[in-house]
Amino acid sequence: MLNKIKNFASLYRQLGFRWSAFRLTYAFRLRTGLIRLQTPQYKWSDRPLSTWLKKDIPIESYVQWRKNNSPKFFDSVGARSSRPTWNIQPVIDEANKILSGEIKYFSHQFHQTAFPPNWHKDYVTLSQSPERSEGAGEESLPLSSEILRFAQNDKHRHWSQISDDSNTDIKFIWEPNRFAFVYTLVRAYKATQDEKYAQAFWSLIEDWAINNPPNTGANWKDGQEIALRLMAWTFGYYAFIHSPLTTPQRIADFTTFVAAQAERIYKNIDYAISTKSNHTISEGFGLWLVGLLFPELKESEKYFSLGKKILEDEIKQIFPDGSYSMYSLNYHRFILHIYLYAIRLGEINHFPLSTNIKQSVTNSIDYLYQLIDPNTGQIPFYGSNDGALVLPLNNCDFTDFRPLLQLGSYITKGEKIFDSGDWDEDIFWLCGDSVGRVVASNHEQRIETKKKEERGKKTSFPNGGVYILKNTNSKAIIHCRDFKSRPSHADQMHVDLWIGNQNIAIDAGTYLYSGERIWRNGLAHTSVHNTVTVDNKDQMNMVSRFTWTNWSKGKVLQHKDNFWQGEHDSYKPVLHKRTVMSLEGDRWLVLDELKANESHDFALHWLLNDFPYEQKLNSILLSLESMKYKMQLGVLNGKADLSIIRADENSTRGWRSRYYGHKEPAISVKLESNQTNVTFWTFFGLEKDEFEITENTFKLNKLITDY
Repeated sequence: MLNKIKNFASLYRQLGFRWSAFRLTYAFRLRTGLIRLQTPQYKWSDRPLSTWLKKDIPIESYVQWRKNNSPKFFDSVGARSSRPTWNIQPVIDEANKILSGEIKYFSHQFHQTAFPPNWHKDYVTLSQSPERSEGAGEESLPLSSEILRFAQNDKHRHWSQISDDSNTDIKFIWEPNRFAFVYTLVRAYKATQDEKYAQAFWSLIEDWAINNPPNTGANWKDGQEIALRLMAWTFGYYAFIHSPLTTPQRIADFTTFVAAQAERIYKNIDYAISTKSNHTISEGFGLWLVGLLFPELKESEKYFSLGKKILEDEIKQIFPDGSYSMYSLNYHRFILHIYLYAIRLGEINHFPLSTNIKQSVTNSIDYLYQLIDPNTGQIPFYGSNDGALVLPLNNCDFTDFRPLLQLGSYITKGEKIFDSGDWDEDIFWLCGDSVGRVVASNHEQRIETKKKEERGKKTSFPNGGVYILKNTNSKAIIHCRDFKSRPSHADQMHVDLWIGNQNIAIDAGTYLYSGERIWRNGLAHTSVHNTVTVDNKDQMNMVSRFTWTNWSKGKVLQHKDNFWQGEHDSYKPVLHKRTVMSLEGDRWLVLDELKANESHDFALHWLLNDFPYEQKLNSILLSLESMKYKMQLGVLNGKADLSIIRADENSTRGWRSRYYGHKEPAISVKLESNQTNVTFWTFFGLEKDEFEITENTFKLNKLITDY
């Protein structure tokens, strides 16, 4: 009880009275059933289309009215004449998999479902169940009580009675219900004009509605999931509007389905607003989208006005330096896709968003450009990563951020940030099929090269707590934050190290939010990050999967071209100061000084990419594609124990996750020492480097430098 009081007091200090009061009130509404009264369950037939439309809309000729008065959408989506010019075979292959009952989860891995799928079934957990024998049917499969509960009971319950916090990850149920595969069907339809893709779109929506009556089941629980579904549905609706399979009855039913889901978002929007997160933005966008595209609905003006206000107000989630308040790069991409979509759709319909929004998005694109490897599109996936990809409109991998930056740069600045490639397809869909097909002159190319050089100069982003040091062909990305909003991971002083296109020292990612035991958001903890732990504790106190209390404070002491130094107070009274130095020729030195009044168990941890390696005493030799790179580490005084683990089955050590629900081996290096004061040192360099360090100097071959 005392711990609960302390945790609540910490949240109260960090999030304020209004947040605390709302959450207490909301918990009361949930437990008493008030929310069930405010968003009652009903059948689709109880509220036909006529109950949703304004009085002056003719119900008998609604479909004709809709065709005559439909708001504008992206030209490339609805126009039959537009044709993509890049490789269309991958998307056709994927679309055909959907028709055969295979769905790609989290933009990465296909799972055999059905066509249509069971919208309440966790296909991922079932496919990984060790009890499942080959060829066994669903009925013969021994299911856990959790899976049975989701499959058999929750689909009939009111959404407020369903927990999203159990050992069965509800995201495995939600993923197909986001309808991200609609974008694949549209892309395949655009390339082939094959009506089987239009038929698939309508069949899936109709089956979903039959199996998901309003406010019933897990797929009505989260307003963000509904907003993303509406985004995908309307994209498909406009793409297939000219298909002979888009019948008057289907158009009328579609409007009813949209209206009911928009109402669900609206009636619980206060909860989304209280989160001060991507949920606020996505649900506000969902209301804005429906209000804009379906003006015939009674509540359209209300939805549009509130949605626009939320989008305008919540742009403050993007910090002035372009970084994002959720301290997550994937959630940053998430909200940027939302805003870019809204900017273009607003412009098309003469309802532009403010210049403040456009400037904040511009700042974000510039910020992310500093972090990306332009040759691969890879980026350090720090912070929460739930696998969300709002606009899967290209053939690029989920981990490739070039489509986002290319689209963002074009929409906000009217110019491309990269040369042309598969990452241009997003521009085609949102901006038109003639974009970017003119070859630039030599003069224009020189101007663009100069602009890129200017973009790459900024290295300090204090609002988001991200700092960059650059070397000849390498860079270090450092986290040091004075948290202004809810932390995502406990990763103060984490360092990512890149050599060329290779991410050497890596972030572990996320893997699962609701896994069992150690995998219950287990990669959010300090111990898996590239930093130091004290007495095996986190830098902050995790009270739930997504909530930390006692936020630590980081402070930058120095940041120069080749030198960075900072400290944080996570382990008071123990002080941790980290120094990162860029040395000659892509060599790096990291020093961690810890001072205390009594002995502690100090542990320096590094997570390395899964390269072939060999250990020699206190050094590790990594075999990269064209070179061998050395990591050497130790302590200045006293003794330390070194351990190296790859993919430990019994802990979170030696794992990384680039895609939600999928983990892969990595190399966990830990140096442990029990002392009162300790200074760890880590050297990254070339295979034949001979590195020595003393209390005041370090020596690398013939190079001696004071620190």
